[in-house]
Amino acid sequence: MMKNTVKKLLFAGLFIPTVMINAQTKVIGHRGYWDTPNNAQNSIQSLQMSNKINAFGSEFDVSITTDGVLVVNHDADIQGVDIETNTYDKIKNLTIKNGEKIPTVEQYLLEGKKYPKLKMIYEIKPHKTKENEDRAVLASLELVKKLGVENQVEYISFSKNICEQLKKHNPKSHVSYLNGDLSPEEAKKLNFTGIDYHYSLYKKNPTWIKDAQKLGLIVNSWTVNKEDDMQYLLDQKIDYITTDKPEVLQKLIK
Repeated sequence: MMKNTVKKLLFAGLFIPTVMINAQTKVIGHRGYWDTPNNAQNSIQSLQMSNKINAFGSEFDVSITTDGVLVVNHDADIQGVDIETNTYDKIKNLTIKNGEKIPTVEQYLLEGKKYPKLKMIYEIKPHKTKENEDRAVLASLELVKKLGVENQVEYISFSKNICEQLKKHNPKSHVSYLNGDLSPEEAKKLNFTGIDYHYSLYKKNPTWIKDAQKLGLIVNSWTVNKEDDMQYLLDQKIDYITTDKPEVLQKLIK
């Protein structure tokens, strides 16, 4: 009786809203949701705010110090001190705009672990040398596994080497390429999980979103802050949108 009822509902199209909800474009806070009072990009607070508004994910940027500590910061330096060529001791007391000390990735991931529904979109920045990129990859994979947050972390990078190394050392890892110089077919051949390109590239290559999805790739776009650009991507049924204005995007989706 129940099976027959379900079949009738399916044929009637009454389950379509549920399917659509599951397929809805996901909202990611770019460097967290930082555009709030007394907040800062790539801060623990911005991660907390991403969770507070029920964003799908919170993106953050990662570099490695000479002594192997992974830290969260967008630029290669903080207050003029280069991260990649200095020890953690040289930067650990430096603060970001909201007064927080520069977070370590471990601190960030431990905070994110409190919100198991929130994805942490983990961008490993290009480093000056391949050796340092490879160190950052291995340290990241090890830390994520140690903290038990593998199911919450999705990796992204502008460096093809970093993306390749992530898949080499953990084929199951979710890895999307940012740089925009690979077609969906080329990204698929490298076994990447997805592409994550500037929205202008999808306008120049209007079939790429659908092409990528047909190949089984997850499609993301950055950094989409204007409503008309958001709507364009929503109309294309893109998988993720990364934005500094997550609440604006959420209202459009509703």
